[in-house]
Amino acid sequence: MTINPKLSDAWLDILADEFQKPYFFSLKEFLLEEKRHYKVYPKGKDIFSAFHRTPFSQIKVVILGQDPYHGAGQAHGLCFSVQDGVVHPPSLKNIFKELHDDIGCDIPLSGMLTHWAEEGVFLLNAVLTVRASEANSHRGKGWEAFTNAVIKKISERKEHVVFILWGRPAQMKAALIDEKKHLILKAPHPSPLSSFRGFFGSKPFSKTNRYLKSQGIEPIRWCL
Repeated sequence: MTINPKLSDAWLDILADEFQKPYFFSLKEFLLEEKRHYKVYPKGKDIFSAFHRTPFSQIKVVILGQDPYHGAGQAHGLCFSVQDGVVHPPSLKNIFKELHDDIGCDIPLSGMLTHWAEEGVFLLNAVLTVRASEANSHRGKGWEAFTNAVIKKISERKEHVVFILWGRPAQMKAALIDEKKHLILKAPHPSPLSSFRGFFGSKPFSKTNRYLKSQGIEPIRWCL
């Protein structure tokens, strides 16, 4: 497995230093070893899909996930998103329910969120790879250092971005974000275990667009 990101010049300028740090070399070695012995998701070409789909200059919103789906054919590099034809995982079903209840969008047939990414919604997982059938199996191997740097650089170099943080692990990333420059929306995770503790009714989609409009920024077309 290669994790040569082949990013755009803008992303490379921002992240070049991270790719030269010891933790990133260790991460590459870990992934090469994992690939020798296990199935790893997503495919190598899809690991950095969030960066390819959403140019740095176009980021309006950041949604932070935990790690990729670990079932066959699901993950393709965008948090919470699955490939066409794949049954919607429970968390995504709940996201779509809240999307409908919040702003009236029909529940889409496809769980692929590439439209959001192309609208300026940066769909970033804290960990970008996972061993098949083993959730959180690549946690603590270096990805968190990389994605923390990404979040911090977005906070430092941009203004008026909406950061949507669902669940405690995501909410801990708020420490990396300048609340004076950006809007942070926190809610419980959309998984069935926590969605009824405040995810439903949190209205992240309408709140995001209301804030963007208040800053003179074109709102997100959320309906898929």
